[in-house]
Amino acid sequence: MRGSILSKATVIAASSLLALTACTTDSSIENPPAAETGAAGEATPAAGEPSESSAEWFDQAVFDEQDEQRSATFEGDPAQPYLQYIDGEMTDTSAFAADGAQKACFSNASISNPWRQTGWITMNQQLQVLQDSGVISEMETRDAQDDDNTQISDIDYFIAEGNCDAFIISPNSTAALTPAVERACETGKPVIVFDRGVQTDCAVTFIHPIGGFAWGIDTAEFLSERLEEGDKVVALRILPGVDVLEQRWAAAERIFEENGIDAVDYFTGADPVEIKSIISDELATGDVQGIWMDAGDGAVAAIEAFEDAGADLPVMTGEDEMSFLRKWEETGLDGLAPVYSNFQWRTPLLALEKIFAGEEIPAEWVLPQSPITEEERGEFLTANEGMPDGHYAKFGGEDLPGYPTVWQERQIP
Repeated sequence: MRGSILSKATVIAASSLLALTACTTDSSIENPPAAETGAAGEATPAAGEPSESSAEWFDQAVFDEQDEQRSATFEGDPAQPYLQYIDGEMTDTSAFAADGAQKACFSNASISNPWRQTGWITMNQQLQVLQDSGVISEMETRDAQDDDNTQISDIDYFIAEGNCDAFIISPNSTAALTPAVERACETGKPVIVFDRGVQTDCAVTFIHPIGGFAWGIDTAEFLSERLEEGDKVVALRILPGVDVLEQRWAAAERIFEENGIDAVDYFTGADPVEIKSIISDELATGDVQGIWMDAGDGAVAAIEAFEDAGADLPVMTGEDEMSFLRKWEETGLDGLAPVYSNFQWRTPLLALEKIFAGEEIPAEWVLPQSPITEEERGEFLTANEGMPDGHYAKFGGEDLPGYPTVWQERQIP
């Protein structure tokens, strides 16, 4: 349910990303209704219907690259994962060196789900630090509310305004936003793209965790190692047509097939009622040994469906959202929490600090993406005690001002 992770060398022509529904027990967060259209305006399969094959989304070269990156050595201090990166091509930013505080302009796809809201809170606390140190004077932000046309207009507004010393862009979708990003690059000001990719390498840097295939590999290998040939896995997916989500499932489906795992997938819209209905129907026809999710939203509902049926709990993968970690702890099921590193929301501003100082930075800034294991779960539960269910354990903002209150109270700017 997160950004579109596309390597500069292997950009996939993904269609529009949708407004993503997030289900959480954090009552302070208002979530939009599920989107009703999928890729290129096509009708989204109704929740509860099996999806078609994900073969069109499988890219062996990207799969192999991200598989290798899972065990790569990251440069930098592990205590600051938001500054780590995989060694590779660097960008000379000496031409952008500047004296005094500079203005940043941020075009954001949205804050329409708990993951993006958690990151947005963290980003603003990092901004406060850089304002206090005189690096950034202000960050003017425009929120596209998950709409391509709105975001294109937002970027063009920034360009026409002419008051931006740098652009930060988290694209709503890949192809549609590419021309607007290129227009921002043509201003001669530094452009940073993060979270979701575009089909141009004109930006000074593209910041993202490893990617969707890595998520799919982590989760499917975990389940396959614990299950036997012929065992059944129910895969609960949020939406079709979103590249990073499709890549997660494309990788997982391939691994399940290779291991003889009987996997069936459903789109749920992250609706807990639909999730419970799907699981209940599957349990009525036979045993379910595993649950795979392309995002953690609704994980608690899936577990509760087994409890309601009096069935043995499955081997399961969720996400580092607190609701899943807590239910995992409570039930003692065999689980894994894959991570789509939320701390990446700090990195664009820290990259600007380096750019304005004329320091070189990675051309493609690949951040660590490590799942939370059974052995680590207690550590992250303790570290995030008091955080709401919609919070993400690996948010990486513990050293920022306002911690922990700002995140506990979901003080969204």
